[in-house]
Amino acid sequence: MAGSSLGTIFRISTWGESHGPGVGVVVDGCPAGIPLCQEDIQKYLDRRKPGQSKFTTARQEGDQVEILSGIFQGKTTGTPISMVIRNMDQRSHDYGNIMNIYRPGHADYTFDKKYGFRDYRGGGRSSGRETIGRVAAGAVAVKLLDSLGIQVTAYTKSIGPISISSEAFNLSVRDTNRLYMPDEAAAKKAEKYLEEMMAKKDSSGGVVECIITNMPAGVGEPVFHKLDANLAKAVFSIGAVKGFEVGDGFEAARSSGSVNNDGFCIDENGKVSKKTNHAGGILGGMSDGSPVIFRAAFKPTPSIASLQETVTCNGEETEIEIKGRHDPIIVPRAVVVVEAMAALTVADLLLMSAVSRIDRLASILKE
Repeated sequence: MAGSSLGTIFRISTWGESHGPGVGVVVDGCPAGIPLCQEDIQKYLDRRKPGQSKFTTARQEGDQVEILSGIFQGKTTGTPISMVIRNMDQRSHDYGNIMNIYRPGHADYTFDKKYGFRDYRGGGRSSGRETIGRVAAGAVAVKLLDSLGIQVTAYTKSIGPISISSEAFNLSVRDTNRLYMPDEAAAKKAEKYLEEMMAKKDSSGGVVECIITNMPAGVGEPVFHKLDANLAKAVFSIGAVKGFEVGDGFEAARSSGSVNNDGFCIDENGKVSKKTNHAGGILGGMSDGSPVIFRAAFKPTPSIASLQETVTCNGEETEIEIKGRHDPIIVPRAVVVVEAMAALTVADLLLMSAVSRIDRLASILKE
């Protein structure tokens, strides 16, 4: 299967299926000397794991990471970092009734047409459980970025029709509610909305916003590896993402140049800065020194208990009520996945930018 790797220098390859023995990732190209331990990875996996609330699947997985290589005496060695997370709570029999039926909104039909078969036990590689490897690798990228003073922070911006308020925005409360919303009032409204959707045997979509701060200017390649283009590819590779925008995004289409352009100025430290940030921290595919801001739109969870029309793999029309354990909304658990994909993208482009100028290369070789 092609397409299971991401990155040029800081490169990852994920593997495993939802109902197989386990899932994992190999991280290659990570510089040596970065402090890294199991807990650094585990705290990110804990944010993603199932069973955290009634708004996530009841599947009980500890999602305990095992680091198999690439670490010695608490630091990265520069060699491939291999990690595995064992699957402990598979219930493949929950999917026996759909082995010959294409689930609406899932990759069953397209996977079958591409490969001539499909793993009906939770979707195999198409399952959201594949993102575990991404999160584990993203935690490594975060450690690299932390050492450079760069922070990646994502949160739930909206769930269904409920959006956070800019006036009530408080990042410190993000982790105090089950929906990872930095707005207590909005989180309570969203919980009530989700309860109503669950009572109707339905699901909801939402939006995750991500901010990357302390980014130096000039990160990103100006043609095919633009910072925004690579972020879009990384985030769009998350199965449920259906929309992506940077800065003002689609609102820019309704704006004018005099409003949308960010005027330059010299800040109090004597450095080039911008008076506004409509561009979302990216100009010409490269970071401009302002916070990088982007949003990802997630579709509603396709696995719902309501009766849906579909067909069998034999071409017969039928109906289906999906059983098993499923998230009524993907967004809260996807927040850390978005963070991981952003961190992986930035780490890779930072390493690529390190040799973009001869003076920088010379300073490295003179050491």
